[in-house]
Amino acid sequence: MSHSPGCYLAAFLLGLTPAFASAQLTEKVIVTGARAPQPLVEILADVTVINEDEIARSGTQSLAQLLQRQRGIEITANGGPGATSGIFIRGANTGHTLFLVDGLRVSSSSSGATSLEAIPLDQVERIEILRGPASSLYGADAVGGVIQVFMKRGAGPTSATLTAGYGTRSTSHLNAGVAGSTGALRFSANVGAIESDGFNSIVNPSNFGYNPDRDGYSTRNIGGSIGFDWAQGQSLELRGMRNRLDSQSDGGPDFDDRTITTLQTWSLSSRNQISASWTSTLLAGIGRDDSVSKAAFGDSLFETRQRQYQWQNDLAISVGTLSLVLERREERLETNNAFAVTSRDTDSVGLVYRTQKDGWALQANGRRDDSSQYNARNTGGVLVGYRFSPAWRGTAGYATAFKAPSFNDLYFPGFSNPNLRPEKARNAELGMAWAPAPGSELRATVYRNRVDDLIVFGCDENFNCHPGNVYKATLEGVSLGLDTKWGNTQLKASLDLQRPKNDATGALLPQRARRHGVVQVIQAWGPLRAGVEWIASSARYDNAANTIGLAGYSLLNLTLDWQLSTRWTAFVRGNNVFDRDYRIAADYSNGGAAVLAGVRGSF
Repeated sequence: MSHSPGCYLAAFLLGLTPAFASAQLTEKVIVTGARAPQPLVEILADVTVINEDEIARSGTQSLAQLLQRQRGIEITANGGPGATSGIFIRGANTGHTLFLVDGLRVSSSSSGATSLEAIPLDQVERIEILRGPASSLYGADAVGGVIQVFMKRGAGPTSATLTAGYGTRSTSHLNAGVAGSTGALRFSANVGAIESDGFNSIVNPSNFGYNPDRDGYSTRNIGGSIGFDWAQGQSLELRGMRNRLDSQSDGGPDFDDRTITTLQTWSLSSRNQISASWTSTLLAGIGRDDSVSKAAFGDSLFETRQRQYQWQNDLAISVGTLSLVLERREERLETNNAFAVTSRDTDSVGLVYRTQKDGWALQANGRRDDSSQYNARNTGGVLVGYRFSPAWRGTAGYATAFKAPSFNDLYFPGFSNPNLRPEKARNAELGMAWAPAPGSELRATVYRNRVDDLIVFGCDENFNCHPGNVYKATLEGVSLGLDTKWGNTQLKASLDLQRPKNDATGALLPQRARRHGVVQVIQAWGPLRAGVEWIASSARYDNAANTIGLAGYSLLNLTLDWQLSTRWTAFVRGNNVFDRDYRIAADYSNGGAAVLAGVRGSF
């Protein structure tokens, strides 16, 4: 017997309502939902913030592992933590998520994707997740959502941190940092490294890339910031991050294939309070993704540089707040392949308007992106909310978005199409949230996202292969989430019921499940803090034709923190403790059970 999404929603709400009896969580502030700081309880968009404490206590070794625990997100990976990975937000393609680091794009112009496996968690202060199309806020590629990563900054008294860990497969982890402020000066600096012998990525001997060796990885990262508050309401800040990831992979039996990825961001910003109602923020920066793939047939080089300039003016007006955004992005690609074009520029202008009155709230966004390559694209979005009571609020929204074709799609020699159009999306959603206490929330969101002109790679009868705007897709579903705490127990849970399908064939989009969910329970007993994570997914398919199946799976992860003193904490994380053999990408292993243990110190 089948059940409608509404039946699941009702059962979820009724079954979890008692959990809010004593909820008391700290209120959070987020900026990604409207490009300006807002209390989380006031934001109309479907958002989540992951703070520094949660990142540290998670014990995860990669950004993908951390995001896998979040509502509305599935992941894919071609091996362990250092392998190529991606995420699906609400069933959208991996390239449909825009990643930002401190407001800067770090994606590869050649592939059109972000090397999220090369974003070092050791450097991260917090992560903000915005679900749903957001091109009207941030421009191209935000079809499924936006994930913004904020690196560590200095504040308060000077302090130092140290993390050291060791685990399965000779995995070692070391990180050290210092941060603080003195007078008008704020500063931070962090260095870190991870080494792991890894495991064999491809486990199917019939796969052409099969090689039974271990596929290890190593990272070396450094980051920091220095800020100067030179007058009341006036500040300058310089920020930077660099991470080098050397990751082995399987590409054949006779060669040690590997990819060396160097990810960097550098920026200088000036924030100026022009008047009581006018704040100006200027940002100039560069995002770099340099990738060298070493294989038996030779090296392949792709180096992306994105120079980015932003000027945002936030105005408090009598009927709300208005933000005016001007941006310029200059993409440059260097490669040892004979691309016909290796540069493009995009000039953008955007408006964000927000207001609240008598229980009603409104956010309206509009943006125009004018590219030297694919001409101009206009996008817009509107979100409306109504607070039925102090605890209950309903929302409704509509937004458009687009994804620009990558340089590989347009110009890769022999396998490209320079006439490709950007992919387009139209999304409508309804939401209901119950927040009986600050930071405590039960949320349900129903969405339907239509994506046109999907770029798909194919071959004709003469084996001429190139991409084309050939598919349409519908991404629809219900996303349910709970975050609450009573006493010394914290509970987070999510359930996503979705149908991301190809409109022409009715087939599920590859590597996406109809159902996936997460339950996390954290219990504290004095100096001890234990966590249990259960992650489950229904069956999926690895190809567009839905002929290569991927079985459903469930995983159990465990964490334990023991505060040894005011300065030292010991930690242990066990991943996949029951050693389940499962696949999130056909033929690729996930390594089985693994343990990492160590200490964290603060001085």
